[in-house]
Amino acid sequence: MISCAKSTKEIPDLAYGNNTEATVQTIINHAKWNALLQKHVSNKGSVDYKGFQKDAVELESYLDQLGKNVPTKSWPKNAVFAYWINAYNAFTVKLILDNYPLISIKDINNPWSKKFITLGAKKYSLEEIEHEILRKMNEPRIHFAINCASFSCPNLSNEAYKSATLDKQLTDAARNFMADNTKNTITKDKLAISKIFDWFSGDFKKKGSIIDFISQYSTVKIHPKAKISFKEYNWTLNE
Repeated sequence: MISCAKSTKEIPDLAYGNNTEATVQTIINHAKWNALLQKHVSNKGSVDYKGFQKDAVELESYLDQLGKNVPTKSWPKNAVFAYWINAYNAFTVKLILDNYPLISIKDINNPWSKKFITLGAKKYSLEEIEHEILRKMNEPRIHFAINCASFSCPNLSNEAYKSATLDKQLTDAARNFMADNTKNTITKDKLAISKIFDWFSGDFKKKGSIIDFISQYSTVKIHPKAKISFKEYNWTLNE
């Protein structure tokens, strides 16, 4: 997630069409991924990678489905968004399984820049999906939806992202992240927050300060001049 992707070629055109949710569901359905998440990810975001290994065939089937159904200009924005979030998370799990067991995703050589993802006729890396596609959709809550397989990352949701419920899911992800004291410790006058807010500060400042952004999703009433520090990032595998 801290990778600094350089500009890449042949990034999909992110124009959006007017197809209905029902139409898109006939093209791509995330039910297989949802079932795997329900089975192998706890409500607190702990991932059972050994369980995922036992269901490797199902995971590969879903990844193959993604590869054969890349978004087109006719897809509505939320369907495109949900596709790429799910792709990022599912291929991250795939990357871990391909190198399992391990202590941290950082034990893998160049995990974010490795072009191991085939979608349609193109090869992608995780950093290309994150920086060249998802972040360009100008939705800062994306940082709480994609998971880097580490303890300090926002939790991997145990539900697939769906276009029909995307806004609520992104809001829930942001609220859950703010409320998790292992990721962020928030009081009225002092914030010890995730380095995600430092690494991607520009994404969170487009409509105000970082405190303004956090206040939208935290139950704590934060003073505008509250002191901010950043927590050390724990890259231990999220299992």
